[in-house]
Amino acid sequence: MKTVPLGATGRQVPNVVLGLMRIGELDDDAVLELVRTARDAGVDFVDHADVYGGELHACERRFAEAMKLTPSQRAEFTIQTKAGIVREGPYFDFSYEHLIESVEGSLRALDTDYVDVLLLHRPDALVEPDEVARAFDELESSGKVRAFGVSNHTPRQIELLKRSVRQPIVANQLQLSITHAPIVAQGVAANMHGEDQSVTLDGGGVLDYCRLQDITVQAWSPFQAGFFNGVFLGSPRYPELNAVIDRLAAKYDVPPIAIAVAWITRHPARMQVVLGTTTPERVAGATRGSDLPLTRPEWYELFRAAGYRVP
Repeated sequence: MKTVPLGATGRQVPNVVLGLMRIGELDDDAVLELVRTARDAGVDFVDHADVYGGELHACERRFAEAMKLTPSQRAEFTIQTKAGIVREGPYFDFSYEHLIESVEGSLRALDTDYVDVLLLHRPDALVEPDEVARAFDELESSGKVRAFGVSNHTPRQIELLKRSVRQPIVANQLQLSITHAPIVAQGVAANMHGEDQSVTLDGGGVLDYCRLQDITVQAWSPFQAGFFNGVFLGSPRYPELNAVIDRLAAKYDVPPIAIAVAWITRHPARMQVVLGTTTPERVAGATRGSDLPLTRPEWYELFRAAGYRVP
């Protein structure tokens, strides 16, 4: 398993993350097998959020109930969770009170004294950076959160937070797959008049910004064709792309899912890929893309086959 830096923390973490947003209905044995499969492949980083599951903190609680981690076993994991979404609205809430309440709930559900990483879950249009800073300071000084990050934030939104927040922003979780790659594709097509691909929609090159600021990008929905509209692997909507994936899978003797992961991990930004599957076999297959050495021609061939233009 290849490792990458977690922001500027000095910690090395696996470049594949086990996302646990769908474990709410799994029994203990299924959760244990899923986590064991990931651990066997070198994945000791798990991703949660307070809103994952049928009720608040449901997936965090399910993880803790199934795993029953001792303190020494807990220390072997990097546990990340997220706060800020109020599902009943739906709306976002980065207020001091909400962030503190959410983390306290996560700690109880996870049956742990601390989380390794807390992410702000999507941007809050009504954010008051001073309130976020107050919450982060309290959570850090109490030892309840060790590092902080964001998800789906633009460069300017991060800069606004950094005016008040003194802790480094170590991660930004962004949607990315071969077929949903605007954060990559825009840079390839910059200054191309009339091409939708050339339009900057993220406030100024979020991927390059994160690289410049030592913020680790975590790619979520790495197999989704678009915004929750189905996977591209094996889809008849993407015959050319799947033909290339299948050919490369045969060349490298890996399952196709590993090629989808390798397209992201090959990028020099040293990103993490967040898996959302609850199928152990898919986890095992995906992790084989952790350090698969796609060549430049192969990477660009996949990019073009996904429908992106290379001028």
